[in-house]
Amino acid sequence: MWKRKQNKEQSRKDDSLEIKDLSIDEVRKAIHMYADHKSGEIPLSVLIKSDLTLDYQLLAPYLHGTPKQRYYMSRETYELFTEENQQLAHDLDRVQQAVDQYMQQTQEPPIIEGDPYKKISYFMLESLGLLSDPQKETFI
Repeated sequence: MWKRKQNKEQSRKDDSLEIKDLSIDEVRKAIHMYADHKSGEIPLSVLIKSDLTLDYQLLAPYLHGTPKQRYYMSRETYELFTEENQQLAHDLDRVQQAVDQYMQQTQEPPIIEGDPYKKISYFMLESLGLLSDPQKETFI
């Protein structure tokens, strides 16, 4: 019963927010303002839903509406992406998790030896079975 009432109240709030054409920079600024005003105990990841979209209810006081476009945020790096680049948010999270696991297992970063830019080595991550589908890892 309570959950049903909560869902109705939530949908009323969603309906009351004006839909606006907001740029990625405007959304980024709203996220920064939210981060500046939130309590220190609350992680920034509360803004990120399970599908990596943003929770615009939490950003509403800073956006004064809801964006027309969908934006996605990486849970691991907090980088913001447009809808056409949403796969990058998912891939970035997968690679960051693989790097973290690699470092836990080996106590060293999986970087290409001698690379002045310290690029991540796909093969080092793959050797430990941390990235399982090479077709999806085309960005490395």
